[in-house]
Amino acid sequence: MKPMTAILIGAGDRGVRAYGPYALDYPNELKIIAVAEPNRERRTKFQRKHQISNEHCYESWEEVLNQDTKIADIAIICTLDPHHSKPTMKALEMGYHVLLEKPMSPDPLECIAMEQAAKKHNRQLTICHVLRYTEFWAAIKKIISKGEIGEVISLQLNENVEVMHMSHSFVRGNWNNKEKSSPMILQKSCHDMDIISFVMGKECKRVSSYGSLMHFKVENAPAGAPQRCLDGCPAEQDCPFHAGRYYLGEGKGWAKKFTEDYTNEGIIKALQETPYGKCVYRSDNNVVDHQVVNLEFEDGATATFSMCGFTREQTRIVQIMGTKGEIRGNMEENSISIYDFLTKHETVIKFDTPVGGHGGGDKGIMRKFLREIQYGSKKDSVSSTSASVRSHLMAFAAEESRLHQGKSINIDDYYTCLIEKVES
Repeated sequence: MKPMTAILIGAGDRGVRAYGPYALDYPNELKIIAVAEPNRERRTKFQRKHQISNEHCYESWEEVLNQDTKIADIAIICTLDPHHSKPTMKALEMGYHVLLEKPMSPDPLECIAMEQAAKKHNRQLTICHVLRYTEFWAAIKKIISKGEIGEVISLQLNENVEVMHMSHSFVRGNWNNKEKSSPMILQKSCHDMDIISFVMGKECKRVSSYGSLMHFKVENAPAGAPQRCLDGCPAEQDCPFHAGRYYLGEGKGWAKKFTEDYTNEGIIKALQETPYGKCVYRSDNNVVDHQVVNLEFEDGATATFSMCGFTREQTRIVQIMGTKGEIRGNMEENSISIYDFLTKHETVIKFDTPVGGHGGGDKGIMRKFLREIQYGSKKDSVSSTSASVRSHLMAFAAEESRLHQGKSINIDDYYTCLIEKVES
């Protein structure tokens, strides 16, 4: 069987490092034959790595998708959040199967429209909720489905964003401003809304939420702190977020996300010119740095979710409480424990070290996506477009609640209202 062919739209971090490598590791399954990326240096690097011809290198998605016929089987779309909808809708219309980086869109109406377009054109549209494809969450789902802990009564999930990841991505970075990208609960934590929905295995009915931006704002800036860290900040030795000390030291790996020149000179130049060199208290960020969400499901079961940017490690910690037992897990440790209330036995499962990002989920979703297209079977499908839309609505509803002092949002009513807007 010939490998499937793909075009990559958006050669940023996720496109290049999360999904692109699959074609290099498994050339018998996938070949990326075209790339659309406005940054010439990124485009050229990706072209060389994947041996793409000059005629199939484009500056914009419009160039590759406005042709008379499609040139590949698949479109992998990894543009920034506000630019997901248009290329996805066009690709589906042209007959491409689409793998779309999460979140689907900052606009719930666009999410629903993409779901409807996939059905209309009978194309596969898979959203990169990669946690579903990890061994960690798959095992938890299997244990619950087999009834080992009885009926799930409540679930608690903590997302520890890790303090320097918070400062890099959500204070200085591409996702620091919800008007330019997405609210934090959607951009970072739609993964969590989705995985909660996945393991609960039932529809969420009501949502409420609280959260705010408490720390990363101008009134908390050290006295005399300049706009940019390298402009002589008097708090350099006392501030954990000083850009020069971090990106030229332990955070040097993160510098690869904002410069193609990884030398000290190249990083310094980027810190002088890009938002990554700004003082974290003098950025244009407005997304929350902490948020909690309360969820009620169709049978009365509940879940709580807490996202915080002030943690020492980057991980997810889960506790699932059932009528017969309990599951506890830590993604960073890649282990779970199952406790039986009757026997008092605890079973600890330590998973093998995952290969690839997101606990192996990046590779897992690529493999499953290709299999579903090739064999056309949904029997063993891990997710669906409708499931992704539903979990996105949980995130949208949480943000709506947060903006209205924790008002409880009925998901069904919220969805019905959105459908009416799409169809009107």
